[in-house]
Amino acid sequence: MPAIYYEDYADGEVRETYGRTITETDFVVHAGHTGDFFPHHMDAEFAKTLPGGQRIAHGTMVFAIGVGLTATLINPVAFSYGYDGLRFIKPVHIGDTIRTRVTISARLPDKRPGFGRVIEHCEILNQRDEIVLVCDHILLVEKKEAAAHA
Repeated sequence: MPAIYYEDYADGEVRETYGRTITETDFVVHAGHTGDFFPHHMDAEFAKTLPGGQRIAHGTMVFAIGVGLTATLINPVAFSYGYDGLRFIKPVHIGDTIRTRVTISARLPDKRPGFGRVIEHCEILNQRDEIVLVCDHILLVEKKEAAAHA
């Protein structure tokens, strides 16, 4: 796991994950974990009355899976500080395949000595290349100067 320091991130740099198909099991497991058995997610007959006519994936599940797909790049000097601007843009259904596009959108100072913030703009896309979810992942990343003095 090579270290990627604050100074190594480049604005506009893009990476994209592999895809993951959403299954019925995902719906059931997520509902069990969260207690969210809302009929839009779990009741196939009720969902037939909705625009689109089928069950809609939990937004929190799409977020969790989409962010999880980005974990193929592990940076030992970066720490997740949180997420901003989370929006559910389009519904995701059983059988849809999602992937995540991550774009470095900003590098910002941080009040902690030896660290800066890197903003990863995350776009979760379906198999039709439609954006279904967006958010900004805030990373707290060690600066090279801090590592040199450690």
